[in-house]
Amino acid sequence: MTRPFDPDDDPAQEAAAKAAAARSLSEDDLLREDPANLVANPATPRDAATLILYRQTSDGPRILMGCRSEGHDFMPNKYVFPGGRVDDEDELVPALTELAEGEDTIVKIGAARATRAFPLTAVREVFEETGLIVGRSAAGFAGVPAAWSGYFGQGAAPCLANFRFLGRAITPPMRHKRFDARFFMADADDALIDDRPPIDGRELADLRWFTLPEVAQLDLPNVTRFVIAEVEARLVKREALKPFHLYWTQDGHVRERLG
Repeated sequence: MTRPFDPDDDPAQEAAAKAAAARSLSEDDLLREDPANLVANPATPRDAATLILYRQTSDGPRILMGCRSEGHDFMPNKYVFPGGRVDDEDELVPALTELAEGEDTIVKIGAARATRAFPLTAVREVFEETGLIVGRSAAGFAGVPAAWSGYFGQGAAPCLANFRFLGRAITPPMRHKRFDARFFMADADDALIDDRPPIDGRELADLRWFTLPEVAQLDLPNVTRFVIAEVEARLVKREALKPFHLYWTQDGHVRERLG
């Protein structure tokens, strides 16, 4: 039998995955966790990035989300934003514009790699998971990493200037797969190269632009529900919030503001 495709597959964490399955740990909750589940040798978090694309409409903000396939062993059948693991080569990709200085300064906090890698990973993942192109029309870029050939083959190049850094969340140490994820948000009318619809694929299905009331009815990981609340606070309530930082200690989860 063919093994289900899992874009987050990491051979270094396979043994831990089997142990976690035996304990029947749920993958749907970052914000509540039982310290009794702490493992002796937790997996090292892998850098990841996510982009929340939104559109302002007469129905209020609409957010692009899709459902992870049941073949995933991390949050299967949950609705999430496009995103995924950072590749080392992402930071080398050319871009027409970089993160605004203020955004970049905050992303640098706790970062162990070039900060541009995070928004560029988000651009790549949006293209791979939805077919949408975040960027501007451009040509003449040669020698790009192989994972980016399809994106640049569309006659586009990334633009990061209008990305807003929303926050950072680290998966608790009792999970079999752990990510140190940076969340960005951008207005789709500005960020996307055109109005093409998202296309369901192996990684995300039922891709749609959901209103916030519709999102509230979806099967979401709790960390995603938390991020949605952060998005709503900014887009609807117009709150000027600093980026969040969620991480775990033996005393429980810590929620801080960065910057």
